[in-house]
Amino acid sequence: MNVKQISVSLDNTPGKFLAISELLGVEGINIRAISVADTSDISTVRFVTDNPDKTINVLKSHGYAVKETDVIAVEVPDHPGGLQAVLKPLKARNINVLYLYPFLGRGESGQPIVIVGADRTDEAVEVLKKNWVDTFGKEIYAL
Repeated sequence: MNVKQISVSLDNTPGKFLAISELLGVEGINIRAISVADTSDISTVRFVTDNPDKTINVLKSHGYAVKETDVIAVEVPDHPGGLQAVLKPLKARNINVLYLYPFLGRGESGQPIVIVGADRTDEAVEVLKKNWVDTFGKEIYAL
């Protein structure tokens, strides 16, 4: 359920993320989730790959400043309001969701996956695991 997120800051000019995508593609690294937050000059690109350690090494070897963060990959019930299964238990424990973005695929049970950045990641994982078992009667699924 804990996964590594890689973040890079890029100039807001055409082709900057294409260069990263090409580097990772040549190395056989698959981007599985991605989020971009931009300002007028800089974009912060957050992403999860199928090989985070290799991703970090490749990017650093090409001069990129890379930030690594633990985030949560969690399945979300695929129905209206399903995201509440993630957000309500975190709010009940006063855990702040800093950001959330979709994973490009589905989990073992066929449900969509979201990537969650929280202010207390380890505690959030425990809360979500317990809530998932209490709600669905089985262990939480993720990547």
